[in-house]
Amino acid sequence: MRVVHSALEMQAIANKYREWGKRIGFVPTMGYLHEGHLSLVRRAKEDNDVVFVSIFVNPLQFAPNEDLDRYPRDIERDEALLEGEGVDFVFYPSVEDMYPDGFQTYVEVDKLTRVLEGKSRPTHFRGVTTVVAKLFNITKPHRAYFGKKDAQQLIVIKRMVKDLNMDIEIVGMPIVRESDGLALSSRNKYLNEEERRQAVCLYRALLRAKELIENGEKDAQAIKNEMERVIKEYPLARIDYISVNSLSSLEPINEVKDGDTLVSLAVFLGSTRLIDNMWF
Repeated sequence: MRVVHSALEMQAIANKYREWGKRIGFVPTMGYLHEGHLSLVRRAKEDNDVVFVSIFVNPLQFAPNEDLDRYPRDIERDEALLEGEGVDFVFYPSVEDMYPDGFQTYVEVDKLTRVLEGKSRPTHFRGVTTVVAKLFNITKPHRAYFGKKDAQQLIVIKRMVKDLNMDIEIVGMPIVRESDGLALSSRNKYLNEEERRQAVCLYRALLRAKELIENGEKDAQAIKNEMERVIKEYPLARIDYISVNSLSSLEPINEVKDGDTLVSLAVFLGSTRLIDNMWF
């Protein structure tokens, strides 16, 4: 496994592999890797001839009041995990290389980013789409892999790729969970013991939504009310949002639509904000 720091060097390597007719799989990450990230890497290994993984904590997607400075980082651990999975190249650039002096070009997806996470974090997705577009230009992948835990991000990236005619297949992968159902996230590290115990409320609220939908409940407000009731059983939990949306447009919907419904939520446990979702 080779670690590359320069964007120009990484781009030259990607161009060579394309010239050689090799299929490139790419997994973009912000590091502090967990089993969710590694599941993407394993799928990329199965599907492609060569696998690139990026590790970059992207400042553009953090608002001034968010956790950029304390976002967990452990590059030695990450490199060891990726080497164990047989990754070929790790792209680990500096902020200065990604956003040099004078940088002023951004990529924005419009309507899909105004709701859910975009409503709570209005500058977030411009940072995500800009950095992902740059990473795609640098690594030249045939396929790129994203987890469904960040459901809106996956949908937004797919729209960006389609709208900008990027010749890249975007592969969405299932959420990986702890034994009690908590979705794996680098931010889970922030939780103290009691917050971690109560963080299961997100998954239990989603399971309640699943039960209702499978029993024929279509009314979105009734589903949200029941999810709120479940979460309020946990005194440390503070709801940011609970939402029922169309998977295709991300617009809020009043009734569950078979094959086109996303149930999602964001909840604070102490100062830590966690998200989760289910696709129906």
